[in-house]
Amino acid sequence: MIFAAVCCVAVLFTACEKEGMISISLVSKDVSAEGETFQVQVTSTAAWTATANQTWLTLSPASGTGDAYVTVTVAANTSTTADVAEVLFAISGVSVKLTVNRAGTGSGGGGSKTYTVNGVSFKMITVAGGTFQMGAQSTDPNGQNYDAEANSYENPVHQVTLIAFTIGETEVTQALWEEVMGSNPSYFKDPDLPVEQVSWDDCQTFLTKLNQLTGKTFRLPTEAEWEYAARGGNKSQGYKYSGSNTIGNVAWYYDNGGSKTHAVGTKQANELGIYDMSGNVWEWCSDWYDSYSSSSQTNPTGAASGSYRVLRGGSWNYNATFCRVSLRSGYYPDGRYFSRGLRLVF
Repeated sequence: MIFAAVCCVAVLFTACEKEGMISISLVSKDVSAEGETFQVQVTSTAAWTATANQTWLTLSPASGTGDAYVTVTVAANTSTTADVAEVLFAISGVSVKLTVNRAGTGSGGGGSKTYTVNGVSFKMITVAGGTFQMGAQSTDPNGQNYDAEANSYENPVHQVTLIAFTIGETEVTQALWEEVMGSNPSYFKDPDLPVEQVSWDDCQTFLTKLNQLTGKTFRLPTEAEWEYAARGGNKSQGYKYSGSNTIGNVAWYYDNGGSKTHAVGTKQANELGIYDMSGNVWEWCSDWYDSYSSSSQTNPTGAASGSYRVLRGGSWNYNATFCRVSLRSGYYPDGRYFSRGLRLVF
């Protein structure tokens, strides 16, 4: 837990002890346009108050006499413009600030935020929550998500509802991986290429270290989040590949890849402004691989256990059918290969 403590400068140390000291467990929080409720731990040696400078943010309780947990409720943002609120936790003469960054929205969520780790920047795209039909089927041309190339393990088509989340604009680059991990395992070497030859287990180590550096909670996408974003979220045009029915517009794959990976973000983005969700490298998801259920689901996270972790999106050394938005694959979580990488979500 990271605590931000505020006290007086050294020359006023005695006065500070007399007045007390206050600390909080969180000094910055990014919230999607859908809104969120979270808690902040307050540690205080005296009576304290909490005040916000925006009405779209409420606090409960807003005062106390010692240690406490404060529930912060952020309302949904209906504007396309992101905004910021500041919350001051104060005792007499001493205060500490929590900054809440609320993403903007629109018909498709929109909004983005850039993060920097020791000089390496990456962008996260806000994906508005919604309901979609997940999977594909090849038996009924008039049915939902018909695709003549669909395999049996891509069905049944089923309804999935997701809350808002943010996803990486691109796959994780070698530059970011090396900055976080101190080494680069990739076969094809260049800072702007997607990192590859990383196992699912390696990704967990990377995420732990990235979160320690940033104070965030980055993770792998669930399989449902991945497919929803690849389809374009609630801006989806129903494309076969992520962003187009013409694969060469959006993907590096077997026919155009030249037997190698390519710099991220050099093909056309999809409806949400996300790149390379078809092709370039396969992307690990958090789920264990399992058969689909026909029942409607809300925020599914996959099976409780299994042998393989899900991989999505196809890659530079696979043909077009593997780059379809509904195509599923998987592998052992300790397996590494020069066509497997990852994309961030939180």
